[in-house]
Amino acid sequence: MKKVLLIIQREYLTRVRKKAFLVMMLVVPVLIAGMTKLIAYVAKDSDQVSKPQTVKVIDESHLFEGKLKNAKNIQFIPTDETLDKAQKGLADNEDLSILVISKDYSSKPVQFLSKKKPSFALTGEVENQMNEIASTNTMLANHIDTALLNKAKKNKVSINALEVTDAGTKDADVGTSMGVGVACAILIYMSLFIYGAQVMRGVIEEKTNRIIEVIISSVKPFQLMLGKIIGVGLVGLTQFGAWIILSVIVTKTMGNNASGGIMGALQTLQHIPFGYILFCFMFYFLSGYLLYSALFAAVGSAVDSETETQQFMFPITLPLLFTYLLSVTVLFRAPDSPLAVWLSMIPFTAPVAMMIRVPFGGVPAWQLGLSMGLMVIGFVCTTYVAARIYRVGVLMYGKKASFKELAKWFFYKE
Repeated sequence: MKKVLLIIQREYLTRVRKKAFLVMMLVVPVLIAGMTKLIAYVAKDSDQVSKPQTVKVIDESHLFEGKLKNAKNIQFIPTDETLDKAQKGLADNEDLSILVISKDYSSKPVQFLSKKKPSFALTGEVENQMNEIASTNTMLANHIDTALLNKAKKNKVSINALEVTDAGTKDADVGTSMGVGVACAILIYMSLFIYGAQVMRGVIEEKTNRIIEVIISSVKPFQLMLGKIIGVGLVGLTQFGAWIILSVIVTKTMGNNASGGIMGALQTLQHIPFGYILFCFMFYFLSGYLLYSALFAAVGSAVDSETETQQFMFPITLPLLFTYLLSVTVLFRAPDSPLAVWLSMIPFTAPVAMMIRVPFGGVPAWQLGLSMGLMVIGFVCTTYVAARIYRVGVLMYGKKASFKELAKWFFYKE
C-alpha cells in the first residue's frame, strides 16, 4: 500500500506543479465568465450579425401581391420581370434573392433562388409569412371571419409546471433541470476522455522511455496501474474543485453589469437540489473515470506509440459516445423512458445517462442504488481485466498487438 501511495503522490504532484495546470485552473473560470457575457451580448444584438437581404417576388398566382411584409434586414420587392431576366442580377449581388411563386403553389414547390446558400432565418421568415397569407386566403374564400379568428389566436395558454412534495408545491423548473442535466452529461463525457487519455499517455511515455522497466523491478504492475489511475483522478477532482470556487469568486468580483447573466443562472440553480446533484456528479465522475481509465491504461500498455491506440480506443469509447449523442438529442426529452433507465444501469453508459436523469429528481432510490452498485462492480471487473493485460503489455516492445493477442495476455499465468 505504501508503494501505491508513493505512485499516487508522484502522479499527482508532477501534474499539479506544471505551469499548464496552474494556467488552466486560473484562466478557465475567467473564460467561462467572459464567454457567458459574450453569448448574452451576441444574443441581444443578433440582428446586427445578419446582412440586409433583398427578395424579388415573382408571383404568378397574384395571391401574395403586396401581402409579404418587410422584416428586419429583409425587404420584399414585387417585380414583373421574367425569371431569366431577374436571375441575371444574382451574379453580381450576394444580398439579392428571387422568390418564384407558381400559379399552383400548393402542389408545386415555391422556388427561392440566390447566389449563395440562404440562411435558415431568411427562408424561415419567408415560409412563415407565406403560410400565414395562404391560410388567410383560404379562410376568406370560405367566408370565415379572419378578424375573429386572429382575436381568438391571441388567447394563449401558459402552463406553470409545479412539483407536489410533502412540504407543498414548488416550481418544477423543467428548463433549468434540462440545462443542468445536459451540462453534467457533457462534463462527464469530456472529463472521462481527457483524464483517461492522460493515464494512457503516461503509460505510453514511460514505456517508450524504458522507465517502466526500472519501476516494475520495485513495484507490481497492478500497483503501478492503480497508483496512476488514482493520482490522475485526484488531479481531476482538484481541477473541478478549483474551477467551482474560482468561478464563484470571479462572478462576485466582476460586478452586476459584467456578470448579470451568470448571477441569473446561479439564481435559477436555487430551485434544484444542488447538493444531491453534486454528490451524484462526483460519484459518477470518479466511478466512470476509474472504469474507463483502467481500460485506457491497458491500451497504453499494449502499444508503443499514441498513433497505434485508435484500433483499441474506438470499441472502448463507443458506448460512451453513443450515450452522449442520445443524451443531448433524445434522453433529456424523456429522462424516465425505458431507454434512459436501461442506459443508466449499464456501467459503460451510466455516467452520462444517469446525470441526464438526476437533475429532474425523478430517479427512484432503488434505481440510483442499483446503478451505483453496478458501477462499483464494473470498475472492479474492468480493473481486473486491465491489470492482467497491463502486467504483460508494459514489457512488450516492437510488436503490434491485436485483440487476439490481448486475450492471450489475459490468460498468461503469473
